[in-house]
Order: sequence, then structure tokens, then C-alpha cells
Amino acid sequence: MANLERLHTHDLELGATEAIQKHYSRHVVEARPVSQRKLDFEHARPRWLREMMAEATGVFFYVFPGIAAVTTFTLNKEDAGFGSLLQVGFAFAIGIAFAIITCASTSGGHFNPAITICFATWQGFPWKKVPYYIFAQIFGAFIAGLLLMGMYWEQLSVYAEATRAAGDGVVFNGGPASVLCAFPSANQSLGYLFLIEFFVDSYIGIVIWSALDPANPFISPQSAPFCIGLGKLLPYACMIWGFADVTISTNLARDLGTRIVAAIFYGGEAFSYNNYSWIAILVNIPATLFATGYYELLMRDSLQKIGRGHAVHEGGEEGLTLHLTKTRQDIERGATAAIEKNGTNGY
Repeated sequence: MANLERLHTHDLELGATEAIQKHYSRHVVEARPVSQRKLDFEHARPRWLREMMAEATGVFFYVFPGIAAVTTFTLNKEDAGFGSLLQVGFAFAIGIAFAIITCASTSGGHFNPAITICFATWQGFPWKKVPYYIFAQIFGAFIAGLLLMGMYWEQLSVYAEATRAAGDGVVFNGGPASVLCAFPSANQSLGYLFLIEFFVDSYIGIVIWSALDPANPFISPQSAPFCIGLGKLLPYACMIWGFADVTISTNLARDLGTRIVAAIFYGGEAFSYNNYSWIAILVNIPATLFATGYYELLMRDSLQKIGRGHAVHEGGEEGLTLHLTKTRQDIERGATAAIEKNGTNGY
């Protein structure tokens, strides 16, 4: 009866639990003590170098799987089993989640020059760090592009020969160079492309900024990497599905780093093609500033941020008390005025 009862509750069969526990107890390895030599080495590393390496590594984690998915999709257009726009969106977004998990504890996990500039503008991030953060981000994308070219060189060479033989060259939307960075179709106007890029980057930027808000009750510290990654996944995937055929870039570092690689392998046309590259590289910054400014000026609740312990009033407890007292008085005055007005109307 005891056996039946245990099986009925879906527990492990008799003896299995005890065997597993004994197995693990026999194979537990104690944590190795941290040596003073290791501590001294880690202390001697410059903080700026650690932050730069974290940003470069994070951008690499984000860009490499994304452009690999684009390459698979481009080279196998006739066989959907090897790639699709759905896979491209997931590759970039899951790469962002991995980048945050791996590197954000060291550098803060910006992985986008526009986000770095927005942190400096709205959140007090030191401006002196902005240049080397941006350099590291572009460098990470550059390395991702180089590695991709090394891995896919044979396939891309065959594809380039085919496009040249067809008279299309190698730099165009859907061509060999487009696996690294975005290129528009020949009939698209720059004004149209600017509008698309500005809207897409603003759309993504406001979602990221809200996910980074410590007062957001829907984001916990444990879920932050996936919420931010998914927070970019959903709008980013929607933008890919909606605008991939009319060209988007979304990240200065992701575009410029890989565009340099495209110029190395496929020539300067990677920058000059249809005069588009400045939109792909530069529009991301003003668009993201607009999006984060919209959130900061119209949606941010700093009092809630203070109440959750993520910030303090510049005047300390006394300043916060004065603010709450003033707010309470304003509410009471407003309520009194409303009552008096309603009373007069009723009379």
C-alpha cells in the first residue's frame, strides 16, 4: 500500500531518491579557495579595460548569432529549413539576453552607442566613459563580422561569383555584403528610409528604456536579462517582420562595425551605395534620444523609483518630506476647490 501511495503521488519509485542523493553526496567537489595571487591580478586590471571588454564581448554575443542567421537566410532562400525572418529575429534577441547575462554585471550592458549616450544624458552616466564604450561596441561588431566572413568565406565566395555573373555586383539588398549590414533597394528614397529608421529605433528605444526602469513592477532583478532581451525581441522582431523588406539598421555599433568588414571584403561601395550608410549609422542616436526623452519627460515616476529604494531625493530625507508635504497640500487644495465648485453648481 505504501508503494502504491507513493506512485499515486507521482514521486520517484522507492529507492531512486535515496540512490540519487547518495550519488550526489559522493561527487560533491568543494569550492576551491581564492588565492591572493588571483585577487591581486584582478585588482591590478584597469576598470576601463574590463568595461571595454565587457561591452565588446556583449555586442559580439548580440551581433554574431544575428548576422549568422541573416547569412543562412540569404544563402538558402529557396530552402526555408535553413533560415527565415523568424529565426533572424530570435537570433538577435536571444543573443542580447546572453550578452546581458554574461557582460552586464561588468559594464552595465549598454551594447548600443545610442543607449550609452542616453544613459549619459538622462541617468548621470559619466560622459568621459562614452567614447571608449562606443569604441568597444563597434569593435565587438567588427570582430563578429570578421569571424562570420571566416566561417562562411567559401559559401559567400560562390554566392558572390554568381551575383557578379548575373550583373548585380556584390553590394545590394540581398547580396553577399548584405549579410553583414543593411542596404536599401534601388528605388527607395532617403527621406523614406530616414522615416522608417527613426520610427523603428524610437519604437525599440522606448521599450528598452521602460524595461530598464527600476520602478517598473513587471521587471524583477532575476528576470531582467530575459525581460530586456525579450523586450527588445518583441518590438525588434515585429520591426523585422514589418520592415525588413524596406531596410532597417537599429544599432550604430552593429551597423558600423560590420559595415567596415563589408568595405574590407567588398569595397568602399559598402559605404557609398545609394548614400544610405549615414542613415543606418547616425539616425539611431537622435531617434533613441527622442524615445527616452519621451519616457523621461512624460512617463517617468521618480517618486515611485525613490519609494522602491532605487534612488534618493537630492535633499535627503528632509527634501523628500518637504516634497510629500507640498504634494499633500496641493491635493487638499485641489479637493477643496472641487467641492466648493460642485457646491456652487448645485446651489
